[in-house]
Amino acid sequence: MTGLKSVCVYCGSSNDVKPDYLRLAQDLGRTLAQKNIRLVYGGGGVGLMGACARAVHSDGGEVLGIMPRFLLQKERIFEDVPHEIVDDMHTRKQRMFDESDAFIVLPGGIGTLEEAVEMLSWARLGLHAKPMAFLDEDGFWAPFFELMDHIIDGRFTPEEFRAALVHEHTPEAAIQALCDRVVKLGD
Repeated sequence: MTGLKSVCVYCGSSNDVKPDYLRLAQDLGRTLAQKNIRLVYGGGGVGLMGACARAVHSDGGEVLGIMPRFLLQKERIFEDVPHEIVDDMHTRKQRMFDESDAFIVLPGGIGTLEEAVEMLSWARLGLHAKPMAFLDEDGFWAPFFELMDHIIDGRFTPEEFRAALVHEHTPEAAIQALCDRVVKLGD
């Protein structure tokens, strides 16, 4: 896994989701731990966030949670791993970006989408070259990719941006796609 030491995972914080999504988050967590890749995430102990972090931690992997103070009660911090408590969402997102080599986006809601799109926007503006992979097993992200194709086809974003849009269906494939892009960027 040359060049990939730390992955930021964006994902939902709801416990009221299909069990398959929670299992996928756990599978990703176990895979990160097995590959000795640190998880950087929003710090919560609920939903896909908590499932992924618990899996990394229980398999002996390294985890860093970054939680804004105002979400401590809502997202119920996962206390078994190191955390940074920050003042606001902007600081949280910046710290997650700073601590990561790449991003994986699991199923989630508007917050997950907002975080992923902001990182794509930063990449589009040339502010970073960190790769991102969207991960699902059931086509959860397919409508997003249809929208991105529509935006590119409408010439609001250049054709070459398609290469930044990685959609994978297993944790192993997502991590490998990120590794391939990290190595390519290092050439």
